[in-house]
Amino acid sequence: MQAQAADRDERAPGERDRDPGEDQEPRRGRPRSAAAERSILDAVVDLLEAGEPLAGLSIERIARTAGVGKATIYRRWADKEELFVDVLRDIEPPEPDVSGTAGLGDLRLLLESMRRRGLAQRSSVLLHNVFAQMKSHPRLWAEYQGTVIAPRRAAMLAAVRRAVEAGELRGDTDVELMDDMFVGPMLVRTIHRPDAPLPEDLTERIIQLLVEGVGPRPPGGGPGTAAHRG
Repeated sequence: MQAQAADRDERAPGERDRDPGEDQEPRRGRPRSAAAERSILDAVVDLLEAGEPLAGLSIERIARTAGVGKATIYRRWADKEELFVDVLRDIEPPEPDVSGTAGLGDLRLLLESMRRRGLAQRSSVLLHNVFAQMKSHPRLWAEYQGTVIAPRRAAMLAAVRRAVEAGELRGDTDVELMDDMFVGPMLVRTIHRPDAPLPEDLTERIIQLLVEGVGPRPPGGGPGTAAHRG
């Protein structure tokens, strides 16, 4: 009851009397309201789309826009950085559903996800602006790197290791270096060269080129010859 009263007291004039789905979470230990979380995430996106900079967004402003109390936000996120990272996750393309057992197959899915994410960032002014602003906030950038980028890198590295174990890639080469070689071209195309094309067959071309090798083929050597040398 005290938490509910505090929630109501913190609301600005004109806000709704109750949080969306508040009846589902009046006491500690009850499930969180999915409707409240959705309202909060949507409120941040609405404010960003309206031109509000990340630095200018306060918990109070977000709560007022979402029609919830500040305590409702703080029950879910410790601070703005945690909330913003979840907002970015929400507006980015979903993570690929990899098997966790395949090697090159999972690697292909993860690289394709990077390509699609690059396309999404190019076509979304919101994503582009948010990422540009986020880099000027060291704590937010570190949070994003640790909770979003690091797991993606770990998944990619694990897929490369499985490909090595399955005999799809050479086992006498540094696995982390191989991972960088697969990821590098896609990062260059999606981040460092925003005007570079991202065709649908880019993932397959990167994998094929690296697996087959970039050295000249011997006379009479057909496709794939370089991949099996050594």
